[in-house]
Amino acid sequence: MVGWFLQSWKVKKKAGNFFLCLKGRFLLNLKWLNFVPVPMRLCRDHLGQLSTGLPKWLRNMSFCFQAPPSKNLPFGVFHHFKKHYSEFYSINLTFVPYQKNALKLNPKDIETAQLHSIMLGAVQPRPIAFASTIDANGKVNLSPYSFFNVFSANPPVMIFSPARRVRDNSVKHTLLNAQATGEVVINIVNYDIVQQMSLSSTEYGEGVNEFEKAGLTEAKSDIVAPPRVAESPVQFECKVKEIVELGQEGGAGNLIICEVVMVHVNDNVLDEYNKIDPFKIDTVARMGGNWYCRSKDAMFEVPKPLATLGVGVDALPEHARKSDILTGNDLGKLGNVERVPEQEEVVAFAKAEQLFNLSTTDKHNRAKELIAKGELLAAWNYLLL
Repeated sequence: MVGWFLQSWKVKKKAGNFFLCLKGRFLLNLKWLNFVPVPMRLCRDHLGQLSTGLPKWLRNMSFCFQAPPSKNLPFGVFHHFKKHYSEFYSINLTFVPYQKNALKLNPKDIETAQLHSIMLGAVQPRPIAFASTIDANGKVNLSPYSFFNVFSANPPVMIFSPARRVRDNSVKHTLLNAQATGEVVINIVNYDIVQQMSLSSTEYGEGVNEFEKAGLTEAKSDIVAPPRVAESPVQFECKVKEIVELGQEGGAGNLIICEVVMVHVNDNVLDEYNKIDPFKIDTVARMGGNWYCRSKDAMFEVPKPLATLGVGVDALPEHARKSDILTGNDLGKLGNVERVPEQEEVVAFAKAEQLFNLSTTDKHNRAKELIAKGELLAAWNYLLL
């Protein structure tokens, strides 16, 4: 994997000639190498294009870096100069501006452990399936899995995935038990039991009861044999419909597709309409590394789009869509209104507020304040002035 990312650039004049000096970082096989600036000769047509920023002709230019035979020599004879020397080897690259988020990873080029960390660090927060199972001899197992979600309501289906261990390619007891008995209980984890849930993830030997190790209470299920976690706010008794093996190597998932056959909901998480109150249930979710997220402390409300069609962000004037002041969230709220103010309304608004000769920046700042207050049509009026 190779890439080159710009950190800084400037124009220098030497002996009547202009040079563009670039400084950046070179990426080779996921290892960064810093190097000294490399000059590129400019023609007069180029100079004017550099006044406002890096132009497209440079961003899209293909050039050739040539590795030096000595660490004391700088990188770089540009392809633009057509200079090639047999004692150097060359790598053809396409220049891209330096960005913190420009790193690209091909899963085939990195270790599974690194890819696993990136995926789990990016796909978050993840709900937790606290899965209780029994083996063929009736011994109980309890373990949490954050590769989990609900996928269907009719039929009611949940899927979680006990992946093969990356370090030694071994499989989890939960998977073996689900294969042997075809039954599982998925218990939802809230903040009150997060530490006990974490303790249960310790890799105890086969046959060890994690209910006992974690100090949790077994509750008899109505239909399936595995017990429920009594302290869990919601428990789903499930029959295993299918197990899909995604691979044979360490890190490969095993999708356990479960059909819910009985649901148990503790009364203390219900509201007056017998719906689950998101604050009362107080669930937790997995993040990257050792981090968890507590839903009660992280929630915010986003109204669903209108039953009638919102006008869309594309209805906004171009200066608003390209604003450095209005965020994507601001534009999303504006695009969710049902109608755009008519020109007569905008004129009347401007007269009533005595708004004359406002700069674009002033319009955007005022619109942002109104968006924060929920006064979306008023914000539209400012942007349409």
